[in-house]
Amino acid sequence: MKRKILTMSVAAGLIVPTAACGDSGGEDALVVGTTDRVSISSDAPAPLDPAYAYDIATWNILRQTVQTLMVQPKGDGAPVPEAAEQCDFTDMKSERYACTLRKDLKFANGDPITSKDVKFSLDRALSIQADSGVFGILSTLDTVETRGEHEVVFHLNAPDATFPFKLSTPVAGIVNSKDYRKDELREGFVVDGSGPYTMDAEVEDGELVSATFSRNPHYTGTVEHRNEEVELSFFADAASMGAALADDAIDVMTRTMSPARIRELARASTDDVNLVELPGLEIRYLAFNTDAPSVEDKAVRQAMAQVINRSELVAGVYGSQADPLYSLVPASLPGHTNAFLNKYGEPDTGRARALLTEAGVTTPVKLTLHYTTDHYGPDTKKEFEILRRQLNDSGLFDVAIAGTAWKDFRPAQMRGEYEVYGMGWFPDYPDADSYITPFLTKDNTLKSPYVSREIRDTLLPESRSKAERIDAAPSLTAIQEIVAEDVPLLPLWQGKQYVAAGDHITGSAYVVSSGADLRLWEIRRGIKQ
Repeated sequence: MKRKILTMSVAAGLIVPTAACGDSGGEDALVVGTTDRVSISSDAPAPLDPAYAYDIATWNILRQTVQTLMVQPKGDGAPVPEAAEQCDFTDMKSERYACTLRKDLKFANGDPITSKDVKFSLDRALSIQADSGVFGILSTLDTVETRGEHEVVFHLNAPDATFPFKLSTPVAGIVNSKDYRKDELREGFVVDGSGPYTMDAEVEDGELVSATFSRNPHYTGTVEHRNEEVELSFFADAASMGAALADDAIDVMTRTMSPARIRELARASTDDVNLVELPGLEIRYLAFNTDAPSVEDKAVRQAMAQVINRSELVAGVYGSQADPLYSLVPASLPGHTNAFLNKYGEPDTGRARALLTEAGVTTPVKLTLHYTTDHYGPDTKKEFEILRRQLNDSGLFDVAIAGTAWKDFRPAQMRGEYEVYGMGWFPDYPDADSYITPFLTKDNTLKSPYVSREIRDTLLPESRSKAERIDAAPSLTAIQEIVAEDVPLLPLWQGKQYVAAGDHITGSAYVVSSGADLRLWEIRRGIKQ
């Protein structure tokens, strides 16, 4: 295919794609577009360090480059060995987990990988305790023991049947002590590992412009490469990414496409572009700083839960591309319950008013809903405009909205500067635990002050102790009911996923997992129809 080669320029902090005509000349790299952004700031100087990275954009880079002992298979399900040859619990309580490494594992530079590298990598993440909170994924890990060069034993501080899932996440990625210091983060955009690809980064003004992934000749694992090189291009917005696909400047378009663009592609009669709809585990929710004066009384949070109309919100912004969500756990995962629907029923201003009156709260309650302008898709502002209208129309609230770029939004949120704010979540792994533990434990990813002793001390340990995850349902149900009662978070909707690709591309149905993990090795160039 003849392509226009993308060049990028940065102005006013935004990446603006411009097309320059050129001949592709041979089997050039496949180009995948995304609106996910990766940047460096004083608050986040090491975005690609596995001990720090904790968002979908950075994890999607690490999944191509840094290898883990376990990995999520195509089609999801229980994790399978990746850098490991075999892993199993060696006790009846799920407190000791042992892995045997594959033979002849090497980093991309040719250095051999041993059990000491695995221990170094996980000990490092736990020791650094980066303020992103990603180390919390490994909270049940007590010590790492090495036995010879190829065996690693993980001793847990409590039963945790989800530990194999956690070993599939980038925070458990294996890194080389020659490249990464034990006690400090590695700043910049350089990443080294033993994953399927190596990466070359193009950076302008502290922002990643493009990342070129080249097949790692030393890679040993489960991935079967269907290409030699893939370029990931970062766009300022969905419109410019869509224009690039239409102009043959990119081969594949991933998240985040606008709802209007998805509808347009679905209706289009042309065969030049294939739109693939995929199952999705993405959720959106409101989070509360429960120490903020405006929302510290749970009656205020409950009244918001009673007023917000999820069906109207979804219909007004996303249509058939999303579904209302009534719990933190998506409807497609075992353990889900409609806890918020069961407690609050349909939107009811009268019941919301009664909640506030009984608690002695003066109305209208004045507060600001904060959202990020450039991280969760182009229609986030419209979503928050609808939320503002719904709350204000009740007469019980006086709501303003404020949008901020992600690079400033996330640090401000973590410092506790926002009383109410909108976030999205892609699971660390496809289990209900991944929608509960990150938000409700001491070292939670939001740095939320909310504490439920029953959840932390009893229900979460009960849930993790169940090797058969369906047996965790009673504990998970109880957790979701407490969240619906206390409303430290307010789930809004669960989204589907979409990939658009030129008709010369094969494998586009597998390039994104249900948890939005990129699998760039799945695509290749076929014959244009």
